[in-house]
Amino acid sequence: MHVVKRIEIIANAVELARILEALDKAGVHGHAVIRNVVGKRLHEGNEDLDMTMLDNVYIIAFCMPELIKTVVEKVRPILNKFGGTCYVSDVMEISSMKCVASL
Repeated sequence: MHVVKRIEIIANAVELARILEALDKAGVHGHAVIRNVVGKRLHEGNEDLDMTMLDNVYIIAFCMPELIKTVVEKVRPILNKFGGTCYVSDVMEISSMKCVASL
């Protein structure tokens, strides 16, 4: 087991290609995308901005801790310009180990 960073991004689907390109440029080459995400923002604000449209995406990716600063530098400008949110947390990756039985 080892510590990695989990990156979770919720944004408008129109920005998906830009966000995935930013992740790739930051060195994060694997991700999962869930489309048609609905929900309501967790913080109080303008009700007109609630995330209730079916054109939102949820992106989840993982990277080594030393890459997270670069990820934030690449993704933050996109989210600041076009909207969306990003969460970063510490998680443990459990790699499977093949056991070879000798006969």
